[in-house]
Amino acid sequence: MESQLRPYPDKTLRVAVAQAQPYAGDIRANVRQSVALIRQAAEQEARVVLLPEKFLSGYEPDLIKSNPEAYAISPHDERLDPIAAACRESGVTAIVGAATWQADRFYISSVCFNEQGERIMDYHKRALFSSEADFFTPGSEAGVLHIDGWKLGLAICYDSGFAEHARSAAVDGCHAYLVSALFSQGNGYHESRIWMPARALDNTMYVLMSNHVGTTGGWAACGASAIWGPYGNLIVEAHESEPGVVVAELNPEILKQMRCKETMLNDFVNRYSCLSPTVA
Repeated sequence: MESQLRPYPDKTLRVAVAQAQPYAGDIRANVRQSVALIRQAAEQEARVVLLPEKFLSGYEPDLIKSNPEAYAISPHDERLDPIAAACRESGVTAIVGAATWQADRFYISSVCFNEQGERIMDYHKRALFSSEADFFTPGSEAGVLHIDGWKLGLAICYDSGFAEHARSAAVDGCHAYLVSALFSQGNGYHESRIWMPARALDNTMYVLMSNHVGTTGGWAACGASAIWGPYGNLIVEAHESEPGVVVAELNPEILKQMRCKETMLNDFVNRYSCLSPTVA
């Protein structure tokens, strides 16, 4: 592992997860909410902020299908200009959930803006839930952000239910796994509290999860956006129903210590990769 998973970052990275209730189909109002959350993260000195799945429209599949050009984000969508400006002014990298379209295909995406306000990447959800697969196209490529020596692997909700998705990111050298999500009350909360610490411990990497609060698309979201450490330990957790931003420091020394203590990732890379199917 030491030869294949290096280099490690040489300094800490302050990160944030944000949550709020989106306005159904109101892109401009949700852009304003996104800007406010980015600024809250900046006030807490975060370098990166993660927002929920499909936050810019709300998780509203029927609404999106009824007029996708209106409720999905285009490649050069001017409605996102305030988010770009907020990132540029605050020096924050933001990952914002949206439905997107390109070349007559529609995706569930994480739209990424760097600290200069540039839209640098759209990561498309690869593991579509059954109710999503009849309209949206699955993504085919991994999403990785590079910030201050940290490699941050991107995921969207159901992606994180498949251990292979996070393992692929870890084998690729990612130090953290960022999950934009909609987890509902009840079973969704249960899944989130199993999947996220499992992805963290199995791969000895940090895991961030940003969730909705309130109701969206008929789902009662459970909030509780959180950050887990590379031992699967909960570091910080937001309220179950109130909007807000919580932050944590990602520490490379803790990452290295845990990868020496828990050797599953090491052993997989060096000995047992034949046990798992290849993840493209």
